[in-house]
Amino acid sequence: MPEGKLNNLVRLVAEPKTGQETFHANARSLGLTLSDFWRWSLSDLVSNATRGRLAEFIVANALGISTRGVRDEWSAFDLQTPEGLKVEVKSAAYVQTWYQSSLSKISFRTPKTRAYDPNTNQLDFGAKRQADVYVFAVLAHRDKSTIDPLNVDQWEFYVIPTTTLDARTRSQYGITLPTLGRLSGGPVTYAELRSKVKLIVDPGTVKAPSADEGSN
Repeated sequence: MPEGKLNNLVRLVAEPKTGQETFHANARSLGLTLSDFWRWSLSDLVSNATRGRLAEFIVANALGISTRGVRDEWSAFDLQTPEGLKVEVKSAAYVQTWYQSSLSKISFRTPKTRAYDPNTNQLDFGAKRQADVYVFAVLAHRDKSTIDPLNVDQWEFYVIPTTTLDARTRSQYGITLPTLGRLSGGPVTYAELRSKVKLIVDPGTVKAPSADEGSN
């Protein structure tokens, strides 16, 4: 295509699909649906990549955030509550898809980032944590034969305001489960998660972290 004749290259906005959309060669159907692709690519719910998105979906529903739209792949944070609170979701699990000689140790990466604007294809100048609150979702079930990521009772959730992460005296890049437990006050269930996160809306309910955290 000659220079100056490019199509409009503004950001594409995805619309929710039904799963019944068909693969085709122009108008000739190939006998495959989008649901077939989803089944082929997303059925391993224990895999790291899929589990992360599943955790976002579970947290969104626990917090009363609509999932009728399309997940924003390029947002600077993962979710936003009806109250306007920006939420970052991190996930981890003891059980993995691959062979394990022992259960995985739980830790999370929590670095500061430069926000990306998909409308301009530009990064912010300064790095910071983009969300107001972090939800660390742990698939806590330890029996590989009965692991079921769709069972929300197999998950536990740790909630920490971003100000607490920013004020830490130790690592600014990651956090281990013992420290997470101390700073969050311990895990909550799916049913308790919304109430826990709502506490973050009122800064007066958030305790500052101790200067002596122990290990990361």
